[in-house]
Amino acid sequence: MLDVLNKMFDMNKRDLKRLDKIANKVDAFATEMEQLTDEKLTAKTEEFKDRLAKGETLDDIQAEAFAVIREASRRVLGLYPFHVQIIGAAALHEGNIAEMKTGEGKTLTSTLAVYLNALSGKGVHIVTVNEYLASRDAMEMGQLYEFLGFSVGLNLNSLSKDEKREAYSADITYSTNNELGFDYLRDNMVLYSEHKVQRPLNYAVIDEVDSILIDEARTPLIISGQAAKAAELYRLANTFTQTLKKEEDYSYDESTKGVVLTEAGIEKAEAAFNIDNLFNLQHVTLNHAINQSLKARASMHIDVDYVVQEGDVVIVDSFTGRLMKGRRYSDGLHQAIEAKEGLEVQNETMTLATITFQNFFRMYDKLSGMTGTAKTEEEEFRNIYNMNVIAIPTNRPIVRDDRADLIYASMEGKYKAVAEDIKERHQKGQPVLVGTVAIETSEIISNHLTKFGVKHNVLNAKNHGREADIILEAGQKGFVTIATNMAGRGTDIKLGEGVKELGGLAVLGTERHESRRIDNQLRGRSGRQGDPGITQFYLSLEDELMRRFGSEQMKSMMTKLGMDDETPIQSKMVSRSVESAQKRVEGNNFDARKRLLQYDDVLRQQREIIYKERNEILESANIRAVLEKMLMNVIDRAIALHTTEEKESDWNLRGLEDFLGANLLPEGQLTQAMMAGKSVEELTELIQQNVIARYDEKEAEMTDERMREFEKVVLLRAIDSKWTDHIDAMDQLRGGIHLRAYGQIDPLREYQSEGFTMFEEMLTSIEADAAKYVMKAEIRNNLEREEVVKGQAVNPKEDGEKVTKKPVRRSVNIGRNDPCPCGSGKKYKNCHGKA
Repeated sequence: MLDVLNKMFDMNKRDLKRLDKIANKVDAFATEMEQLTDEKLTAKTEEFKDRLAKGETLDDIQAEAFAVIREASRRVLGLYPFHVQIIGAAALHEGNIAEMKTGEGKTLTSTLAVYLNALSGKGVHIVTVNEYLASRDAMEMGQLYEFLGFSVGLNLNSLSKDEKREAYSADITYSTNNELGFDYLRDNMVLYSEHKVQRPLNYAVIDEVDSILIDEARTPLIISGQAAKAAELYRLANTFTQTLKKEEDYSYDESTKGVVLTEAGIEKAEAAFNIDNLFNLQHVTLNHAINQSLKARASMHIDVDYVVQEGDVVIVDSFTGRLMKGRRYSDGLHQAIEAKEGLEVQNETMTLATITFQNFFRMYDKLSGMTGTAKTEEEEFRNIYNMNVIAIPTNRPIVRDDRADLIYASMEGKYKAVAEDIKERHQKGQPVLVGTVAIETSEIISNHLTKFGVKHNVLNAKNHGREADIILEAGQKGFVTIATNMAGRGTDIKLGEGVKELGGLAVLGTERHESRRIDNQLRGRSGRQGDPGITQFYLSLEDELMRRFGSEQMKSMMTKLGMDDETPIQSKMVSRSVESAQKRVEGNNFDARKRLLQYDDVLRQQREIIYKERNEILESANIRAVLEKMLMNVIDRAIALHTTEEKESDWNLRGLEDFLGANLLPEGQLTQAMMAGKSVEELTELIQQNVIARYDEKEAEMTDERMREFEKVVLLRAIDSKWTDHIDAMDQLRGGIHLRAYGQIDPLREYQSEGFTMFEEMLTSIEADAAKYVMKAEIRNNLEREEVVKGQAVNPKEDGEKVTKKPVRRSVNIGRNDPCPCGSGKKYKNCHGKA
């Protein structure tokens, strides 16, 4: 009965059956395509474009188009996609994820879906995890696309705006996920529409889709600017936290990595900084610095979470083991680590533009991806991205020997056993790939092998310049490679001569990763295309995963069994416990990414409104109507504010006169006497007529072209300055909103509510600024559009591209009776205008 239910509900089998029919249609065209000359085969591209223009859909021409590029691939690359690769390509075309094992030819598979979708002329993006892979694939597969008449672009971090624009205008563009996201954010900060580099987002194929959409989805892309905050506070906090004792002054929860001061610690802080109450509002900044310093000391470890290079703290990606240059921990944690390591403490930054990978990639009309490991995260792909994971069968059966885990009592015993295993395999010539979770582990194993005299390569975050070359050599006879679990991902390990006879590539894992998917990726390095291979994980009861989630009961049971470092055990109970721990961590990580998305969704709605309005301004020839509407709103609010009393005699018409003179009209044009005795409607009409008349006068003073440009300068400045302030304010709000939970209030709901209020206030502020400047600014030489802040892209993977921006040059002289620009509400002469 269970088998019948499994058959009924096995969606993967149903999907494969459906896609297999498409692959059979492609096979049916094989002979016809084979008989075409090169000229006739390449002419098919224009024929397909014509058919699409006449009303056919991509689905209508799918089988024939797949057959064309399949035959072209044989002629140009000497590669002919297998039947299962056609099935994978059909899954990609449908906007799904093709899960294909390592060595099954994912890159070649993608060419079929890319070619078909490029025929629409709207552009296709091929997204990779690093620039090496983007460059390699653009060069190799580019030959195939160019043979069929398509242009190919490569978008790199180092390119100029003109070069980027050219890369994006190509039919097919290769890029990293980070560069795509940052280009989108930068495009929405440009001052002229022709400075944009991207086209509308049409179709993307993401290579190693789980790495980009899952692992990196916890890190939003940020363009940041310098904030003027003193670094000295972090140095003082660091000096203080050095005096604190664990458990006595602070407690540290290893499972959550949470650090909190105890009552004794709080008293010590108050004494050290000579304050009465650490939790007074005026000490919020100090409290925050102490907490971050404590976190840096207790939970952030050098050569695990970060490394120190050339006087800088460089974050280590916990998933890939690569250095994340240009990226900084936010919320002062980076400064706390710098103080801890005795480095120069740099200023904190303010967020100017930000987006999560989830929200960026969901903007594509169609999204697809491929990887060797996605089934464990299928629910997340379906819920967040609306993509199904379709497991594609291998071309040849997998014969790799995946052995049960070996468990040791201590880490030291485990490392010795790994080194002994490597030495024995090395002596018979079998290549070995050792997977580690942390840099520290790779160095420990390396030291053991050096003592044994075993020649080896170490590939970790400290040495990844030759990453692809080292990984390529990993399958050669006698080679030993120690690498972080994800290193060299996307590079195929091919077996050297005579290695199959030795049992293929041996993959040894020194620790279970917190994600089963990463472990599966490590296993998948061996046994490609039906090759032999062996995988073995070595664990100890002292491993982080076991410490965080392994039960004390299990540990005491192992001791009773007389377990020691010489005799490992293979226990199903321990393996189940490890898998259970991994599932819990995966669940926690999913929740964290989902929470990040929920918070970013608040900002996404606001971002879409602002970016849409900004684009309309850039692309419109005349925005006077937009500004007039803003002027009317400002007038309505001013009248409402000054006519709150029931009796007309009690209205504050003097205040209204001052407001109009300071913001909209020449001083004295509309006086209190002129406005007296009028109803709200009559008052509104009177002010509107005067404001529009003044607007007409300004326009008559110059050419139409100069006036239109002046309007854009004013409105863009108002939007950009207020929006960047708002983004940073939202960032700060989110940083502290979790404290609301202590008052039994849902932080997310509070963030949504307060974020909406702040956004409404920002829109009002934009209207007020734009109205004031368009009416009061004198038009001289201030028609140059200028960026309002300095900023730089904070790139999680590579060096962030510096975005040089000019400071604002205000185009108005502030009158003594004008409201002070500091926002105090006082007149300038009584505030910052005092002599």
